[in-house]
Amino acid sequence: MSKANRFFLLIPATLGILVFALFPLLQIAIPTVTSGANPIALYSQFLQSHYDLQVIFRTLTIAVITTLVTVLLGLPTALWISRQTTAWRQVLSVIILFPILTNAVVRNFAWIIILGKNGVLNNLLQGLHLISAPLTLLYTDSAIVIGSVYLFLPIMITTLVDSANGLNPEIEEAAAVLGSRPFTVLREIILPQMAPAILTGAILVFAGAMTAYTTPQLLGGNRHLVMSTLIYQQAMTLGNWTTASVVAIVLIGLSLLVLGLLRWYTGRLDRRVQHA
Repeated sequence: MSKANRFFLLIPATLGILVFALFPLLQIAIPTVTSGANPIALYSQFLQSHYDLQVIFRTLTIAVITTLVTVLLGLPTALWISRQTTAWRQVLSVIILFPILTNAVVRNFAWIIILGKNGVLNNLLQGLHLISAPLTLLYTDSAIVIGSVYLFLPIMITTLVDSANGLNPEIEEAAAVLGSRPFTVLREIILPQMAPAILTGAILVFAGAMTAYTTPQLLGGNRHLVMSTLIYQQAMTLGNWTTASVVAIVLIGLSLLVLGLLRWYTGRLDRRVQHA
């Protein structure tokens, strides 16, 4: 294929990126420039606000905890699925992906029913006489983490299953015969081979958890805002599009920074695996 033909084939993709990615980003940044205030002062004021810093810290904390929990739950699940027969792997893969087919609002309302003061979990604990009064589980950071883990766990498992299928069980058996304990086999054999897939899944989950709106809004409420719900509050409730724009740009910047570091580390691991 000639260079001219390759150039023309790139035009639709380039236009798509410009129209659907770069142009919306410019539209987000425009209110900070046209507001009449100094853009640097707007960002400085936002980053110096104690309340706004709490929102940023809460967003990062929830995203990091969600990512770690999905890795801890997804890794053993993926390894177990990879040990099954081909027919069972296909069935289990469908079962894992089934929650994704359900609307996110419906899934979060299910968690409201479970975590509410008169919900399933509180009624169960009171019925077992483990608590005397209902626990405050809903509209907390923990509720957001629970909903986020439920939302993104299928993505993590699906990402790890493909990598787990490529593991050679004979290497693990040989290590066990030579006296290696299961934890040593996991640390020295399984994790190094699956590290690129784990980081890839972490990138997907972290990006989703950082920018999720429905789950934090329904399970966190207005007293536990994250950056996505703060954007909605500033833009749609208060009509302050300038502050909403500032929050959005900061959110994009933080996400790109963390994702860039993860991508860089993933690339280093890929090179190590290739040279091993």
